[in-house]
Amino acid sequence: MALKLGAYTACLHDRPLTEALKVLQDDGLTSVEVNTGGFIPSPHCHVDLLLASEQARADYLGEYTSRGMELTGLNCNGNPLNPLPGVGPKHADDLRRTIELAGLLGVKNVVAMSGTPGSDSDARYPSWVVNPWDGVYMDVLDYQWELAAAFWSDINALARAHDVRVAIEMHPHNLVFSPVTLKKLVELTGATNVGAEMDPSHLMWQGMDVVACVRELGPLVFHAAAKDAMITSGVDIRGVLDTSFGHVPADAPGKVPTGIGFWCTAWPENPAWRFVAVGVGHDVAYWTEFLRALAEIDPDMAVNIEHEDANYSRLDGLALAAENLRAAAEKL
Repeated sequence: MALKLGAYTACLHDRPLTEALKVLQDDGLTSVEVNTGGFIPSPHCHVDLLLASEQARADYLGEYTSRGMELTGLNCNGNPLNPLPGVGPKHADDLRRTIELAGLLGVKNVVAMSGTPGSDSDARYPSWVVNPWDGVYMDVLDYQWELAAAFWSDINALARAHDVRVAIEMHPHNLVFSPVTLKKLVELTGATNVGAEMDPSHLMWQGMDVVACVRELGPLVFHAAAKDAMITSGVDIRGVLDTSFGHVPADAPGKVPTGIGFWCTAWPENPAWRFVAVGVGHDVAYWTEFLRALAEIDPDMAVNIEHEDANYSRLDGLALAAENLRAAAEKL
């Protein structure tokens, strides 16, 4: 089995691409995923330049090949269905441009999120329906899925035209947040070039069996993330659908933008769950079984670490995750 082990470089946006690649090399990683738009900036991939210049693309790919590394994914996570004029249209355009660029670079996988529309045609804000036991929410979902099906049918056609696959991260706050909803989108659109990015962390905190999810989706899994999560003591009184997050001031240093005028909020002090470095929430044996399930689908699949454990520095957390992921792969 020759799974491609690597990392998503968003955690290294504080340094130029050449330095970020050196960090990954030192951690024994060869696969690289970079951001190209959506929620966060793209300092490691200058999309406009690369779209415009064949020479720039050749030079850019050379940064990877000269180090024995491979650019395996372009990440454009955002909400392309958001009705806010400063978010949805930009994220949708970022996704289209990313697909075009992936085709030009020969990168097969673009990572994205399905997005979430508003509740109706007059809605100003996106609305995520958690549980439609009240029939009114079924009406909301019917409207949202109709919009999503039209948008993703067009995206599928664009991806097919550029010989690219769009791998959707199943992420809460999106219409697609589980294998069931991922398969629903594929069935509604008849998609050939839309599937899943298997990020286990968001399935973990929802209480899913990650390996079962991989096997449920089978060949619809195009790409994978190595990201761990753990349920913490706050779950006793909060549950996993907790909303007790807090506002972050507009002038706060280091705030993470999610669109024009909006940014990430502050977590509660005693959360129900949190992201942790690979191997902290689930042991190496668990990660071996995760990798085994992926390899059954595609032995050459890229599995890229996404480091978001606030208890570790960027370098220390990435190094720990890489050590545990390599140890898991060695047991296959």
